[in-house]
Amino acid sequence: MSHANTLCQVADLDDIKDEIVGIRRHIHQHPELSFEEADTAALVAARLEEWGYAVTRNIGGNGLVGTLRAGGGTRSIGLRADMDALPIHEETGLDWASRKHGTMHACGHDGHTAMLLGAAKHLARTRNFDGTLNLIFQPAEEAGFNSGAQKMLEDGLFDRFPCDAVFGIHNHPGVATGTFMFRSGPFMAACDTVKIRIVGRGSHAARPHLSVDPVVTAASLVMALQTVVSRNVDPMETAVITVGALHAGHAANVIPEYATMELSVRSFKQDVRELLEQRIRALVATHADSYGARAEVEYLRGYPVLVNSDAETEFARGVAAELVGEENVIPSFGPIAGSEDFAYFLQQRPGCFLRVGNGQGKPMLHNAGYDFNDENIPVGAAYWTRLVERWMPVKPG
Repeated sequence: MSHANTLCQVADLDDIKDEIVGIRRHIHQHPELSFEEADTAALVAARLEEWGYAVTRNIGGNGLVGTLRAGGGTRSIGLRADMDALPIHEETGLDWASRKHGTMHACGHDGHTAMLLGAAKHLARTRNFDGTLNLIFQPAEEAGFNSGAQKMLEDGLFDRFPCDAVFGIHNHPGVATGTFMFRSGPFMAACDTVKIRIVGRGSHAARPHLSVDPVVTAASLVMALQTVVSRNVDPMETAVITVGALHAGHAANVIPEYATMELSVRSFKQDVRELLEQRIRALVATHADSYGARAEVEYLRGYPVLVNSDAETEFARGVAAELVGEENVIPSFGPIAGSEDFAYFLQQRPGCFLRVGNGQGKPMLHNAGYDFNDENIPVGAAYWTRLVERWMPVKPG
């Protein structure tokens, strides 16, 4: 890479840092759940229009795209930020803590939006690129099913806003602020949800012999499910089955009619994903039958494996190394068992989803004590700016 001194530096964002941090904290104070991001989208759209972007609203719900063209180049790029919050009650005690009871930005989407807005403002005033820039502000990443990425694609996202490649970023607590993490190929797991209903026969607690106890059946099934990964999946592969919910009964002296369970199932390869479903379905049915109960299984396919393309990942890594130095870049990080609906975008276009450290010793994602680290805002904005400048360079002369 050449002419690096003509490209964006982190210090170039110093004059707008306070403004963008203020936007981030405003969004944090006013979080909106998946598919409810109307006010956040309106704020983003107003700022983009103020800075000269053509804004298209209501893509896949509250999604929007800000488009800016410079020069006569034919290359194009898409940069994506997510906007939705989570149904978690905030416990940070910060001055900018959520004002909406039971809802907070516990995953940093407020920060992702702010970083991209910082880049948007800087790119609008410098226009140091030659081509078409599409800034994608996406709703409902946290939905799990029929998510914002899927809805935007159904609304013709890449047909309406062509992108040669698409890039996204997520903060990563536990790693030093400003450290960039990359991985080519499978990076984040597919995530499926399994809902199980164990139907038995209720009875008085003093007469268990007259019942088919769904609580005992379900409790035993929790342990049996642990064998699927340990005894059916190749130990060299990665897979997770977590029983996250188990509910049954309402009184100590009543054996209930049924029990319900919910599982989170994660994998990195399609054949492993298929094997997990096959074994879970078979184990649940036979296990319930062995207790005289009956099982009903709803298997919900969630986000696919997120697969970064090699060339775009190496390009994105090089931009980070140029901006913050090789010592602040982890070129082969992960894989990560969490899931991300940016995977759907990468099924349609080449690109890279990367991570940036949110600080060591900081609360993890989806935690009531979490907050996005504002020191990342100028770093992330400068990174997005330089990525655009490198992807669509202005021709000399």
